[in-house]
Amino acid sequence: MHTQLVVLGGGPGGYAAAFLAADEGLEVTLVEAESRLGGTCLLRGCIPSKALLHVARVISEVDELRGEWGVEYPSPQIHVDRVRTRKDQVIATLTSGLSQLAKRRKVRVIQARGVFEDSSTLRLDGDHPSIPDDRRLTYEHLILATGSYPVMPPMFALDSDRIMDSTGALDLADVPSRLLVIGGGYIGLELGSVYAALGSQVSVVELTDGLLPGADRDLVRPLHKRLGQLFGNRIFLNTKVGSLGLRDKEVEVAFEGPAKYGVERYDRVLVSVGRRPNSRGFGLENTQVELNERGFVQCDRQQRTRDPQILAIGDVAGEPMLAHKATHEAKVAVEVVLGKAAEFDKVAIPAVVFTDPEIAWCGLTEEQAKRDGRKFEAATYPWAASGRAQALGRTEGLTKLLIDPDTQRVLGCGMVGPGAGEMIAEAVLAIEMGCEVRDLTDSIHPHPTLSETLMNAGEVFFGTATEIYKPRR
Repeated sequence: MHTQLVVLGGGPGGYAAAFLAADEGLEVTLVEAESRLGGTCLLRGCIPSKALLHVARVISEVDELRGEWGVEYPSPQIHVDRVRTRKDQVIATLTSGLSQLAKRRKVRVIQARGVFEDSSTLRLDGDHPSIPDDRRLTYEHLILATGSYPVMPPMFALDSDRIMDSTGALDLADVPSRLLVIGGGYIGLELGSVYAALGSQVSVVELTDGLLPGADRDLVRPLHKRLGQLFGNRIFLNTKVGSLGLRDKEVEVAFEGPAKYGVERYDRVLVSVGRRPNSRGFGLENTQVELNERGFVQCDRQQRTRDPQILAIGDVAGEPMLAHKATHEAKVAVEVVLGKAAEFDKVAIPAVVFTDPEIAWCGLTEEQAKRDGRKFEAATYPWAASGRAQALGRTEGLTKLLIDPDTQRVLGCGMVGPGAGEMIAEAVLAIEMGCEVRDLTDSIHPHPTLSETLMNAGEVFFGTATEIYKPRR
């Protein structure tokens, strides 16, 4: 079988590339080992986790009403099997939609594991009827979109379903009485929040001195405080897990650190210490594609690899490992295959942590600016001055702008608070367009909304914020 374009991997980057290329008239074959399209994001990542986080947030909002507003409800009854069923229904609806879209676009989908025999030939392993008889697929171009997988250090890889990675945690087999999350990154905190809302006693252990390493500390502080309350102050920083062991249907954990030392038992342990690119074990060494020391495929700004027939997108092509980055790289890769002058040239890729409160940022961060010796001024607007935040009873948030003092251009933006992930797109547009902070402050924002805080942060820069007093610059 021969085709103009092969897309290897059916995740957000892969199916976006396949669909766009088909829309442009190319003959496209999408090779995916899973029985459904969607990749990690849809099947065991972004979508199921956000569905469960919605449940957690609604439970939290009810608790806020009961605690602060004098509205009483009986305690919720959690039917885990129904929660799991609803989560699976969301996944099934979206994957079915992708399958129908592939058919309408005449994208040939082959369910197989693709292995490179050389730069222009894939061997198709598997037993699905979609695999051609000779098990060979040749192509003119291939877009590599094989994604990433969760890291499980060998010392934690015991033969027990009580030790979970993110995939196992999203299966929601039960709600354990005691859950330990190893790793204070966004995946561990999101899933820990879900289990805490459903009734687990959650503890978090993090090797570094703060949650969400790499995120702005001003944004992390309000989240750490609220998670400390949710987790019962069981957040152990600067602490290492020395070993895991199975004891009487429990997991015995040995802690080594100033925040916690000694041995404690848990019903389940979630290991969430990062992800690695899925770039080995399927024959890339038989092509001219090169990997860096961390296993990412090396490619240029046109998503081209060192092999002229192969391009790479998404997690396998480098950080940040985010679905929305993959879909934009997919567009670039397809346009390059079509011979267009395109490249991935983004200065503000948004990142969102869907905890409660949410954290979102884009563009330059304060840590990056200091490390690179970049001149900047920070303007921060506390949500305690926001009428909308006061009405919601959620005043812990803030909006922070990083501004070039010479040109007054917006260099970066960070937010923490409910809905931060929905609002960060305005800052992305401002940074990508090279807007000056005056453009934000002179754009009328609706009142009372949390989106006003972007405008208000700009007013802080000029010393004209109405709700807080700061002398004029």
